[in-house]
Amino acid sequence: MNDTIYVPDVEKVAAQNDAFRRNACLAIPYGVGDPVLKGRMVITQSVDANGMAFVMFCLDAIGRLDHFPADNDPDGFHDFGSVEVFGTAVWFKIDVYDNDRLSFGSDMPDDPAHSYRVLTVLLPSDW
Repeated sequence: MNDTIYVPDVEKVAAQNDAFRRNACLAIPYGVGDPVLKGRMVITQSVDANGMAFVMFCLDAIGRLDHFPADNDPDGFHDFGSVEVFGTAVWFKIDVYDNDRLSFGSDMPDDPAHSYRVLTVLLPSDW
C-alpha cells in the first residue's frame, strides 16, 4: 500500500495561476514551451452591472496585479487577489478543477494535464 500524499509545487501553481490570469484578462500569450492552461473566466452579474468600461478596467487591474501579500495569499498559490477600480473593491479567485465538468478540485493543480482553471471576477458583496 502506498501512503504517499501528493503535495503540489507551490511555485509552479503560483506561476501557472499568474500566467492563466494574464492570458484570460490581458490576452497575453503563454511563453514558447510553456503549457497552455485550460480554463475559463466568469464575471458575476454585480461586476457586469457596472458596465463594460468598469469590466475592462477590472480585467486590466487583475491582469497586471503582481503583489500578493501573505494575508491574502497564505498558501502562496496566487489564487486570490483584490484590486480597486473607480473606488470599488474588486476580487478575483482562481479555482482549479480536475476537468471542464468542474466536478472535483484537481488533486494535481501544478500539472496542466490534470487541471482546469476557473477565474471568477466578483465584488466582495458577491461572497
